[in-house]
Amino acid sequence: MDGAELAGQILYTWLTLVLGLILLPSAFGVSLGISEIYMKILVKTLEWATLRIETGVAKQSVLKNSASVGIIQRDESPMEKGLSGLRGRDFELSDVFYFSKKGLEAIVEDEVTQRFSSEELVSWNLLTRTNVNFQYVSPRLTMVWVLGVIVRYCVLLPLRLTLAVIGISLFVIGTTLVGQLPRNRLKNFLSEVVHLTCCRICVRALSGTIHYHNRQYRPQKGGICVANHTSPIDVLILTTDGCYTMVGQVHGGLMGIIQRSMVKACPHIWFERSEMKDRHLVIRRLKEHIALKEELPILIFPEGTCINNTSVMMFKKGSFEIGGTIHPVAIKYNPRFGDAFWNSSKYNIVSYLLRVMTSWAIVCDVWYMPPMTREEGEDAVQFANRVKSAIAVQGGLTELPWDGGLKRAKVKDTFKEEQQKNYSKMIVGNGSLKSELD
Repeated sequence: MDGAELAGQILYTWLTLVLGLILLPSAFGVSLGISEIYMKILVKTLEWATLRIETGVAKQSVLKNSASVGIIQRDESPMEKGLSGLRGRDFELSDVFYFSKKGLEAIVEDEVTQRFSSEELVSWNLLTRTNVNFQYVSPRLTMVWVLGVIVRYCVLLPLRLTLAVIGISLFVIGTTLVGQLPRNRLKNFLSEVVHLTCCRICVRALSGTIHYHNRQYRPQKGGICVANHTSPIDVLILTTDGCYTMVGQVHGGLMGIIQRSMVKACPHIWFERSEMKDRHLVIRRLKEHIALKEELPILIFPEGTCINNTSVMMFKKGSFEIGGTIHPVAIKYNPRFGDAFWNSSKYNIVSYLLRVMTSWAIVCDVWYMPPMTREEGEDAVQFANRVKSAIAVQGGLTELPWDGGLKRAKVKDTFKEEQQKNYSKMIVGNGSLKSELD
């Protein structure tokens, strides 16, 4: 047997194992228990590694204090309270130092910018050491880490790349073929089959383990599903349990190819964020879509950008102005097994997917929540904030009022002026400080 025949035999055996043990079971939503065994071994390994680190640190007595979740220690009390504790009613020149201190704290570590970087871990997961309390490394830990690198890059990565290539190829081919059919029930059925099957394969390519909660509240046809946004794989996570009509920004590259094939089989809505005419067109398309109760639920991420799995930022009001029933969904990833956050300003989609595929696994919880409708006298902003609060509470996420657009754009002048007015009121004693002192 020459080299070509041996390579062909190896490739044939590899594809047969992938097809029989992973691809077909995942396509039909069946598990053979391999993922469960892998996750049990992984959990035991990470628990052992954490225990070894903690034991080693205790013996060496290197660290005396618990870790701080931030770079600096700061006073989280409101500025009005801080000023009232420093002086009386009249302005004093020393107040400048207090405002300077608060400004420097915001520059060093503000609560917006840190939401656009990877989430800090409380222990080392043998991928990245992100906490100063876990810098102890023993020979055994080093050996386990090296073994982990070999497993992740030499076993898991080729397997995951094989599944991803098969899943994406089938998806593009399947949606393109279905897109040639006239719009009828058969086309809708085949489109749902292609979406569900291929998304399940792609999730298996990430070693995805998803825990769905409250399935009785799954989004219904004719409704709008809104969820917090951490990564493009949010779409895969949700589509493995049901099909949606997507609404999102136009992308280039690999994402663009997938988007163009998707829209042939299902009436997804893609738009250019910078084009105002596209925004009006999206609103009109959404209203037309929800008027047809037999259409798939619309999936929208109202934050408009990816946040790092710790928080929920401002929901754009456009999704809540068109009427209809809102089906909130909370998604929370377990950072212990891998970082699901996509920093689109730093990584393109291919680099991001390679980083995810070389992690241990993608583990997340999905909570379907009771449907919500706009109450009488409630405007779109209030409704959006109410839905956002419900998602934050359910997912154990921090609720922030800031616009996720700050990831790419500067703060608007009107917002700066509003803050300046509030600060001036504190100084002269005409704002909340005066009322508190009275």
